Amino acid sequence: MSKDTRPSDAGTLAETTTQRTPTIPRASTWAVWTLFLCSVGVLVLTALRGYEWGLPDLVVVDGLTAVMWVVVTFFSGIVHSYSRRYMAGDSGVDRFFGQILAFTLVVMTLTAADHVVLFATMWLAMGLLMASLIGHDRDWKQARAAGVLAVKYFLASSALLSTGLVALVWTTGATSVSGIVANVDGISPTVAIVAVAAIFLAAIVQSALFPFHGWLLSSMTAPTPASALMHAGFVNAGGILLTRFAPLVGEYLYVMSVVVLVGAFSALLGQAMLLVQTDVKRELGSSTIAQMGFMIMQCGLGFFGAAIAHLILHGCYKAYLFLSSGAPVEHTVPADEDRTHLGFSGVAVSLLTAVGGGVIFMLLTGKLSGLSVTLNSGIVLTLVVVLTTLTAARDILHRTTLPSSIRLVSVPLVVLTAISAYAVTFNAVSTMLAADVPMTYAPTELTVVHYFVVAGFVGAYLATEFGWHRSSERLYVALLNVSQPAPSTVLTSKEDYDDA
Repeated sequence: MSKDTRPSDAGTLAETTTQRTPTIPRASTWAVWTLFLCSVGVLVLTALRGYEWGLPDLVVVDGLTAVMWVVVTFFSGIVHSYSRRYMAGDSGVDRFFGQILAFTLVVMTLTAADHVVLFATMWLAMGLLMASLIGHDRDWKQARAAGVLAVKYFLASSALLSTGLVALVWTTGATSVSGIVANVDGISPTVAIVAVAAIFLAAIVQSALFPFHGWLLSSMTAPTPASALMHAGFVNAGGILLTRFAPLVGEYLYVMSVVVLVGAFSALLGQAMLLVQTDVKRELGSSTIAQMGFMIMQCGLGFFGAAIAHLILHGCYKAYLFLSSGAPVEHTVPADEDRTHLGFSGVAVSLLTAVGGGVIFMLLTGKLSGLSVTLNSGIVLTLVVVLTTLTAARDILHRTTLPSSIRLVSVPLVVLTAISAYAVTFNAVSTMLAADVPMTYAPTELTVVHYFVVAGFVGAYLATEFGWHRSSERLYVALLNVSQPAPSTVLTSKEDYDDA
């Protein structure tokens, strides 16, 4: 059971809040929206100038920085605005707003940091601020335990990142990220593997991939706005880190294959864990693990631009889901969901929509030229998009109550529009990153790992479609066990919940 720190909406509280309007929340909200407007201006200038600017070897504002500044400040602005009412009456409201503003500034600095010391320092500060937000309610022992657990994970992540950076500085003599990337060819294979392993582990700890997903599933003690900021922004840091070091990560095919394998496994596991959750926020947490796995998998496939596009779209969607998570909670008796029988026409429309989604994605992202298709890792990404489109189309067709004639036309239109939006975002982000991230689009040759991953996704789809996962009690229990938060972060009795 998880506890929410949302205060009562009683009339007296609302009147008191309206009359005194705390200064720090208001000033913090105005500050972050001002930063958003400035970030939009920076993005436009960076796009028009076509090159990076900043302080050499300290901070560099390039395409990736400009894009992430807009994304981070937008999400932070939404959370700030939402929290002014949500956190009203909370004894730590000023501290909460101070921390989310500080978190925003730290992430902005991290995305621009070029000097390795500044980069590592901001990575650590980002983790410690998020851990503090997770344990926001200082009087709730489960919240304190969740915050302490998060600190342990984030310290480990920072130690791993620092290890990788020290190894790279030692072998290249460069003290900036750009300098290290420019000297990739001069790094010995042994040092490169050690550094890449450390950086990759730091990334998947921060993005909560298996087996480091425990801190995320134990973080439900955080106020819902903090959870929104965490799932929409913080966990994306792994994708940004791998993109910054793309030339180093992509130097060895077997390293990229390992990245693909780890990402794909977490994506499938997260989606499987989602099926057995009964708590709204943990459902969303399992979904985030799956989406972060897919993001990391895209990096391993060589589509770093696609990973950044994915984290932007996922961030928008997940922030909305968390901030609206109270709406689905109703005090009603559970009942079977109304599901529409597809029939032959529904199955046919689902299949055609999936194929159409794959073709549109390939056309818009340049993977299909005329009738020629290159057999590389891009095929794997396209097949995953096809399976995702098929699942989405069938699920919407199952659940919608629209008349059959409207349903069979509107659902493909909605799904294909979403796929087109993903492809367009991918192209736009890739264009912004092209001059600064040499491997924005760098598909690799196919290996046995790629075939194994495709088989895994197809098998998972068939298992879900035919309900095979429901017929195994052992699998159900295994998924429940692997998705359990740390015992110290869970309320186990109603009395403890009332006292908290």
